[in-house]
Amino acid sequence: MKDVRIDDDLLSVDLADGRTISVPLAWYPALLHASREQRAEWRISGGGFGIHWPALDEDLSTEGLLRGAPAPRAFTPSAAA
Repeated sequence: MKDVRIDDDLLSVDLADGRTISVPLAWYPALLHASREQRAEWRISGGGFGIHWPALDEDLSTEGLLRGAPAPRAFTPSAAA
């Protein structure tokens, strides 16, 4: 992983092999609702295969991004009905 960019709509991750993965920011509510400062504070984790935002306690893997896996939705009683 080389770089992470977040704008109002997209999370884009530049991989070491030259590919860029872009996914809707809406898939990751913690990032969507974070401040620009919180979004900018990320670290490479997981041996180079993950991203960690310490202020948000949010972790994403490049594997999940490549699969197109949004964040799991929180359980609510209405979701079970």
